Amino acid sequence: MSIRNSFWKDKNVFVTGAAGLLGSWLTQELVSQGANVTALIRDYVPGSNLYRFGLQSRINMVRGALEDYFLLERSINEYEVDTVFHLAAQAIVGAANRNPLATFEANIRGTWNLLEACRRNQKIQRVVAASSDKAYGEHEKLPYDESCALQGTHPYDVSKSCTDLICRTYFVTYKLPVCITRCGNIYGGGDLNFNRIVPGTILSALKGEKPVIRSDGLFVRDYIYVKDIVSAYLFLAEKMDTTDIHGEAFNFSNEQPVNVRDLVQKILELMGTQDLEPVILNEASNEIVKQYLSSEKAKSLLGWVPQYSLDNGLHETINWYTSYLNDAAQNR
Repeated sequence: MSIRNSFWKDKNVFVTGAAGLLGSWLTQELVSQGANVTALIRDYVPGSNLYRFGLQSRINMVRGALEDYFLLERSINEYEVDTVFHLAAQAIVGAANRNPLATFEANIRGTWNLLEACRRNQKIQRVVAASSDKAYGEHEKLPYDESCALQGTHPYDVSKSCTDLICRTYFVTYKLPVCITRCGNIYGGGDLNFNRIVPGTILSALKGEKPVIRSDGLFVRDYIYVKDIVSAYLFLAEKMDTTDIHGEAFNFSNEQPVNVRDLVQKILELMGTQDLEPVILNEASNEIVKQYLSSEKAKSLLGWVPQYSLDNGLHETINWYTSYLNDAAQNR
């Protein structure tokens, strides 16, 4: 998952959102490559891969929130951080629609707090910040490339447009060594937000229940496996030392968009539960119908390519949730 296996040995890395889907897998990979990881943890989520992987005994854990500027400044200073992966966010579109202020506080204020703490610390050598494909808002041109305008309109999308622009200004104005990632929909074992289509469908199938599709099922998205995104983050951070890419944004996608109905059908087929006809609610609102990315820039400048097909990624993901539910049943 890395360009140079020795690159991360003894690096002091700060990961926000380390208990989340991407954060836990990234933390595991960093630890395995010899990094000293300090993780910002807001909530204790016992089902997180952070604990399933036993990482809590191998990293420094800081309890708190992105909204606490002085906590971020203290943590980055005391743990002598040289690399930051900023992944933490309120990432659920429905929650953002219901409570935009909390989303803006975490995603926008949280980003400027973190970048300001990095700006004030001379040891910082590289910052990789998670934006999103949602930062682009809606465009007629597909797939989106990095030249597309950032024009989110709904609360979550706007919070990511702002995140993206704040990162850019910290590079342009202060020369902070920051790069920005814009990813498609990340899936994989460890996503405990079961209202998302991949874990929700797998959970329903494992229980012998019909999966629920909130939209009309025709929304088109990228779906990219979490291990491919881990490799993308590591590739990007390592390239920041050797390539003039500071301040740049990169799309990461498998470039194989699929609509929700077809994705659900694929999951059901892989699980041998095709008889479970999905329930289509057709009640989703404030979401873009078609949105998917070009990763040509990441391929050409970074040499990054995804390693997992959709089938292979889903197969590993199904195995993770099968094990997760078996463990939960045994612990009752």
